[in-house]
Amino acid sequence: MPAELNIDPHLWLEDVAGEAPLEWVRRQNAVSEAELEATPHYAALHARLKTILNSQDRIPYVSLHEGYYYNFWRDAVHVRGIWRRTTPEQFLLPEPAWDTVLDIDALAAAEDENWVWAGASFLHRSTRCLLSLSRGGGDACVLREFDVGTRSFVDGGFTLPEAKSRAAWIDRDTLFIATDFGPGSMTSSGYPRIVKEWRRGTPLEQAATVFEGEPDDLAVGAAKDFTPGHEFQLIWRSMSFYTNELYLRDGATLTRVDKPDDATAYTVRDQLIIELRSEWMVDGVRYPQGALLAADFRSHLLGERAFAVLFTPTPTSSLDGVSATRSALLLNELDNVKNRITELRHVDGAWQRRTVDAPAFGTLDASALDSIDSDDYFLTVTDFLTPTTLYLARAGSDERVRLKSLPAFFDAAPYRVQQLHATSADGTAVPYFVVSGRDAAPGAERPALLYGYGGFEVSLKPFYSAVTGSAWLEQGGIYVLANIRGGGEFGPRWHQAALKEHRQRAFDDFIAVAEDLAARGLSSPRRLGIMGGSNGGLLVGAVMAQRPELFGAVVCQVPLLDMRRYHQLLAGASWMGEYGDPDDPAQWAYIERYSPYQNVRAAGRYPRVLLTTSTRDDRVHPGHARKMAALMQDQGHDVLYWENTEGGHAGAANNAQQAQMWALTYAFLLKQLG
Repeated sequence: MPAELNIDPHLWLEDVAGEAPLEWVRRQNAVSEAELEATPHYAALHARLKTILNSQDRIPYVSLHEGYYYNFWRDAVHVRGIWRRTTPEQFLLPEPAWDTVLDIDALAAAEDENWVWAGASFLHRSTRCLLSLSRGGGDACVLREFDVGTRSFVDGGFTLPEAKSRAAWIDRDTLFIATDFGPGSMTSSGYPRIVKEWRRGTPLEQAATVFEGEPDDLAVGAAKDFTPGHEFQLIWRSMSFYTNELYLRDGATLTRVDKPDDATAYTVRDQLIIELRSEWMVDGVRYPQGALLAADFRSHLLGERAFAVLFTPTPTSSLDGVSATRSALLLNELDNVKNRITELRHVDGAWQRRTVDAPAFGTLDASALDSIDSDDYFLTVTDFLTPTTLYLARAGSDERVRLKSLPAFFDAAPYRVQQLHATSADGTAVPYFVVSGRDAAPGAERPALLYGYGGFEVSLKPFYSAVTGSAWLEQGGIYVLANIRGGGEFGPRWHQAALKEHRQRAFDDFIAVAEDLAARGLSSPRRLGIMGGSNGGLLVGAVMAQRPELFGAVVCQVPLLDMRRYHQLLAGASWMGEYGDPDDPAQWAYIERYSPYQNVRAAGRYPRVLLTTSTRDDRVHPGHARKMAALMQDQGHDVLYWENTEGGHAGAANNAQQAQMWALTYAFLLKQLG
């Protein structure tokens, strides 16, 4: 590797908590806030977004445990939030009576800690749970045992110090633990590589090792299925983001489950379910990429290879998710970026199929309440202009109860949604959604905001956003959502088409959508803004460097940008399956061609950029955004930078921070494009 590639004058900004970098951040924040908070739009946007984000009319999404619905809630009074519960009967009421289980604001004050809620994991049929609490919103958490019956942390209970831990119940007195056990116990990606069994009352150092992965693996973990009669203990090892092994633990014996390394497998009662990411030939039978298979788990372990095909993709359809109720599997299928739900039941050794009569528009999500004891599931229905509605449904029936619905935070009547297609550089048709005013005539050149992601097989689907509606559509803007390659909208093939050396296809797709918007007269380069976060931040950074003349503004959020060093920063090594290895000269040759940090030039003429990130993001290093801002400013480009001191990879740790972040973002876009 040429030595000059390792010379980086802005390397000092990677020191996340260093005083000099933080002083640089404070100066940058002061400049950005002074300018954007003084714009004509900011004050009204900030007030409106705070009202929306703190609204009592939001849907309180819940999970079921032992006859109670649990919900975590933030508002203007509960800034850090409260964990609360109610009964299913109360939840049917417009204003349920909630019982607070834990007040995170009070806990943070009492312990003088910057706690951010990160979730709870219950022991089956018990009042005990494991609470995850993050300092400032990062992925690393403190783990503490809590009893919802006594509303208190368990005296002498299970606790783990801050780490990117994974824990799962085996029984009331035993856990699977994967955490930072000391030197050599974490992978190069910063995740645990050792699983241990930890018994109550014994020091963590005495926990018995169950499984060890390799230092260059992504991570390891373990879990127990509590379904009566099928109480399997499963160990998994992720070698990379897209490859893994699965083991059954039976006493001291580990048995590897036969499957392709790039397939996802799990058990549902007596069945082994396998989601294929590539074609699989078994005993002369070809099972296609993107298919869903099922087999009797115990027979499979004994060598039988008899699979039922539960889903077969088509050129326009893919599997968007699977959820298990007590007696059924709910398949969420995506066809041309529109959802439908199919219900499957395993009866007398055969699978019975039924199409669920659900709304045939927008985005659907089916989520089981309890895979062991209930056939009920939540059905969520939404699209760009229809406020999200939550229903209670039951497997075997098309009847459902409307539980909650968002209010119309903005008037949808003036707008319409279109699904259009652009043609990419290699001739591939790329779908995208346009939300615009009904009176938006071609040639009007309205301000438009183009959003994309294009990675990790993540599908972008229609969604209802009060923030987007009030801060952008009501201000006269057009919103565009691009379904570019690298995503999962058309299954594994759509994702794999933009992996590693093919990454440019994702950028070409996004560029094609931008050009198509101009060709149709919906917008123009002067009035077209682009926005993306994380991998989407890499996307907008790359296309800005390649085709700056196409855009009038860029919002780049919690981004990857320095692809020469991404694998050395925080969780970056885990993404080499997506991007490639920069230390391999052959792979660096194609990464270098698009890496934004290596491709912006002093002589370039770039649209104005707003870079945002979080000091507490311990997934994508804030150094990416810091260094890009410093480099472009040194080159003489007009760049604004804003870094929230909390928030983790989400960029904000509470509603007030979200309101500020989004108000700054849309004030910037309206100033540049309006």
